[in-house]
Amino acid sequence: MPTFETTRRMPFTADQMFAVVADVQHYPLFVPLCERLEIAARQDNGAEQVITAIMAVGYQKISEKFTSRVTLRPDAREIDVVKIDGPFQRLTNRWRFRDVPGGCEVHFFIDYAFASKMLSLLMGAVFDKAVRKYTDAFEARARTLYPATPNTMMVANTDAEDASRPRGRAD
Repeated sequence: MPTFETTRRMPFTADQMFAVVADVQHYPLFVPLCERLEIAARQDNGAEQVITAIMAVGYQKISEKFTSRVTLRPDAREIDVVKIDGPFQRLTNRWRFRDVPGGCEVHFFIDYAFASKMLSLLMGAVFDKAVRKYTDAFEARARTLYPATPNTMMVANTDAEDASRPRGRAD
């Protein structure tokens, strides 16, 4: 089932990009297909925060909700997401952020499979396209939140630096 992985260089600090991705309550403003998001629970365990989020995703007349556990590790600049329930048989994603000269590297990985063949047929291609636009959406959000940082004046994200690559896996 679908797996997608990309590493992108962006003209922001790793902390800035971590903050954008960690700000889950604002996803409906900019994340493709995200219609609503509710924070069901939030725990602070010292080195990590754990958020239980209920997200509604939709396209045209199809809408589905799923619950996920979002684990934020600010010091390590890592975010891990796993499905708790919803229309996915499997959903995991990982974000990693690393400062580099002139900005940061953002690594994004997602592995998912719809639980229903029908939903996979109806939403699969649309969801796949949206997933491939996620890093663009988060970069655009960062440009809105951090428009005048010194790094945003530099051109740090060229096609040569974008190591996006889709991956398939037979189940």
